[in-house]
Parts: sequence; structure tokens; C-alpha cells
Amino acid sequence: MLLESVAMYQSKLISERAVHFGTSAHAKPLPAHKQERMPQTPPFAAMFDSSGYNRNLYQSKEDGCGGLYYHDNNLLSGSLEALIQHLVPSVDYYPDRTYIFTFLLSSRLFMHPYELMAKVCHLCIEQQRLSEPVQDKNRIRKIAPKILQLLTEWTETFPYDFRDERMMRNLKELAQRITSGDEMYRKNVQQLLQNLLRKLATVSQYEEVLAKINATSTDRLTVLKTKPQSIQRDIITVCNDPYTLAQQLTHIELERLNYIGPEEFVQAFVQKDPLDNDKSCYGDRKKSRNLEAYVEWFNRLSYLVATEICMPVKKKHRARVIEYFIDVARECFNIGNFNSLMAIISGMNMSPVSRLKKTWAKVKTAKFDILEHQMDPSSNFYNYRTALRGATQRSLTAHSSREKIVIPFFSLLIKDIYFLNEGCANRLPNGHVNFEKFWELAKQVSEFMTWKQVECPFERDRKILQYLLTIPVFSDDALYLASYESESPENHIEKDRWKTLRSTLLGRV
Repeated sequence: MLLESVAMYQSKLISERAVHFGTSAHAKPLPAHKQERMPQTPPFAAMFDSSGYNRNLYQSKEDGCGGLYYHDNNLLSGSLEALIQHLVPSVDYYPDRTYIFTFLLSSRLFMHPYELMAKVCHLCIEQQRLSEPVQDKNRIRKIAPKILQLLTEWTETFPYDFRDERMMRNLKELAQRITSGDEMYRKNVQQLLQNLLRKLATVSQYEEVLAKINATSTDRLTVLKTKPQSIQRDIITVCNDPYTLAQQLTHIELERLNYIGPEEFVQAFVQKDPLDNDKSCYGDRKKSRNLEAYVEWFNRLSYLVATEICMPVKKKHRARVIEYFIDVARECFNIGNFNSLMAIISGMNMSPVSRLKKTWAKVKTAKFDILEHQMDPSSNFYNYRTALRGATQRSLTAHSSREKIVIPFFSLLIKDIYFLNEGCANRLPNGHVNFEKFWELAKQVSEFMTWKQVECPFERDRKILQYLLTIPVFSDDALYLASYESESPENHIEKDRWKTLRSTLLGRV
């Protein structure tokens, strides 16, 4: 389970208190303006105001199907059919971009994207009479740009939906109808499909690389036993500058963030829709694989830190590694890379490391204490959330890519979204979709979308990246064994465990 994986090494760090929302920095609303015929999607940061959706941009529609409920011109709820109808453009109407993003994100709680796509295509064809043998080119020229714009927004923001052949079939069929009505749109359609196929090819390559890395990962102790000379390197010999290491960690973080689709946050927690004949919309684990790979990276980094600290035989060397990682963590904080920061702190707080009292006695811990205070889980991570707000504000006014970097403590972001999803019903008692909930969900995910699009400004160092991603790390048992070998067991329980580990892992009595 994803949540179990998230909580794996952070259970003592993550407070079980109710999560308070609305602590992230709020983007300013866009000014009201008349929409153009071919509107462009605004940056994600500008899509939502402090109330969770954009009050000024919302356009109501003369809506033949009814079924939508507004308050103060804000959409609060509606029947699923009416909401689908509201997504479909017409000659004189184009849905607001915040609505498109919010509905495409949350609709998967009720139906598969391919089912939604089929309905959208059917409505487009039916309403605009695109199936008629002789078509009115004037009407086509009024509606085609809007349909193409909707398809562009869908394929650019949720490209992974189109890994499903049924989605791709519907997309091509609708595009074909538009171009057969008027050849002038053929180029636009080709461009849309090329961009989509390029994105899907890129994510497939990325997933193949991840699979190769996972396939070659072995326990460090196994390597030590079979080829003791092959693993004499440690992190400081590979990269003796903590600032450089923090930058390379940021490379990995931003690359992995970039491949997470916004829909993965929703699909990770999809429950059964009570009005859907008890079918689960998403049983397929592939639907959140990039999100899970990112959580696994956090866990790997925690174990790598613990391994590097427990490996050295000499106490002086272990203390030096601890101080090195403290400096790396501090630079991660300065960069705005809170995920690596928390992974490092988590690794240093693992029991096999924290029990090394003689080693810690040689460490100047003042800087570490400050970092731990920043990431303290009390009051629902109040200090971290304050620092995250500061980094977010900095990124909004940034002049350089470095200042734009915001990499959240990812497990907490997932937990916030999980509790938001669990804390509010998807449907109201009358069967309407609770759209207020989905504005808030979309606001949180849209902020993440802004963060993941930042280009990493630091130069890549392939040697360091290779080490961070592929060097074997100790398992739990191997960490404890290394810890006991470094500093002897202090009580009978530890002594018994040491004996057992020596016997099972080293074959010694």
C-alpha cells in the first residue's frame, strides 16, 4: 500500500493530529477579462485564489441540462452529467481553465478517464453536428478551435490518461472529424498528437531506467561479503563538498517530481464510488507508479545516509560523515529542497544511527538541532509549513531558477491530500458531486504543478548521481549489525540481537 510505504520511516516524524489546510502560500487571482476564442492556459500558480478557485474567471453558461448549483457565482455542486456537459465547449462558450483542470483531476473518482473522454467526444459530435456528411465550414471554424483547445489542455496536463488505447482512439476519432470538416486544422491536430506521443515516449524511457536501477539494487552487505574490494568508496570520497551533493540531490528530486502526473495524487486514494455499482475506478497500481517511485527514493536516501554513517570502522570517521550530512541537509534547506532534507534527518534518526552515542559525542550538533527544529512534527509541522510558505513566496518573485526551487516534504504533501480526500464526501446527500471539495483538492495539486516545472539550475555530475542512485545500501538487519560492530551492544536485548545477526548475516557464532 502506498500509505504504508509513505509512513515506513517517518512514523515518528509525522504527527497524527488532524491536518490543517490552507497553510500554503496563496496565488493572486487573475484579473477578470474577456476570454479569447483560443484561450491559453494560465500558469498553475495563477489559477486559484485563496478561496480555492478563481472567482473572477468563472463563466456561467446558459445551461440547457441544468443540474448545477452556484452560490455567489461560484460552482458548488452538480450532477455528474451536468458537470460533463459543462466541460464541453460550444460556439459561444468555452469552460474556465480552473474548471477544466479541477474536473479532469477529480472526475476519475467517479469514472475512468476513457469513459469521460467517450462522453465528451459524443457530446462534441452531437452538439456540433460533426457527424453530418455536409458540414457548415463557418460553424466548424467557430467550434473547432475550442474543441482543439480543450483536447490540448487535456493532453498537456494529463498526458498519462492517453496511455490507454481507448483514450487515444477517441482522441484520434474526434480530431479526424474536425479535420475532415476543415483541412485548415490538420496541422494543429498533427502537432497535438506529436507533442502527446513525445511525452508518453519520454515517460516510458524514464520508467525503463527506474526499472533497471531497481533490478540491479542489492544489499550492501551481500556485496561486501562477495566483493569486499569493490565497495571501498564512500560518499565523501565520491563528493567531498556537501554543497555539491545537495545540488545533485536537487537534480534527482526535480527530475522525479517532474514525472509525477497530477492525477496520481487522486488515483493513489481512489475509493469505490457508491453510485458506481460497487466497482473500483482504479485498481491498477500503474496509475500512481511515478508517485510511488518518488516515495521509494525518499526511503532509499534515508537508508543511504544511515549506511554511510554506520559503515566506517573508526569513530572519528563516523562523526565526520554525520557532520558532512548535516552540512548537506543545511544546504538542502537553503535551496528549498525540503524532501532531501527530511530524508537525511530521517536517516540520521534511524535507531542504528541514533544509538551510536560515542560517535555522536564527537559531533558538533548545534546545526543539526536547528534543522530538526525546522522539521519538528509538533503542531502539524508548523515550523516546516512556515518555511515552505517562505520558499513559495520567494519562488513567486524569483529572478533566477535557483530561487524558484520548492521541493516539498513529499510524504506530508500526500498525507495532506489524503486527509482532505478522506475528510470530505465526494457526493452530497442529494447525489450531487461535491465540487467545493474538488476546488480545494485542485488548488493543492496545482501548487505542486508549479513546483515540479522548475528547471534545475545546477550542473549535473554523472559520477555523483550514479553513486546516489545505484550504490547498494544496508537492509535494516545489516544496519543494526554494522551499528553493533561499531559500538558494542549496551544491554541483553541488543547482545542477543547482535548474536543472531552475526549468525544469520555473517555465518559467524
